[in-house]
Amino acid sequence: MRLCELKQKEIINTCTCRCLGCPIDVEFDCKTGQITALVVPGPGRLCSFFGRESEYVIPWKCICQIGDDIILVQIQEEKCFRKEHLT
Repeated sequence: MRLCELKQKEIINTCTCRCLGCPIDVEFDCKTGQITALVVPGPGRLCSFFGRESEYVIPWKCICQIGDDIILVQIQEEKCFRKEHLT
């Protein structure tokens, strides 16, 4: 599967039945070449006009299933939520 195909799938948290959005990036281990996490944009500010300050980093081990249209994950959202520090 290619990254462009992953980016078209919605991520659903099975713990809350909430849609988190579509992945925008992946994190991977440079030594092994394996994907370690999916990165999903967090909630935007002012209807996303000024970009995003946060994101969800979902560990690969938390992915339950990858289907044709969705990716099912089982996460505690507050533990996967990462705020960007703007300077």
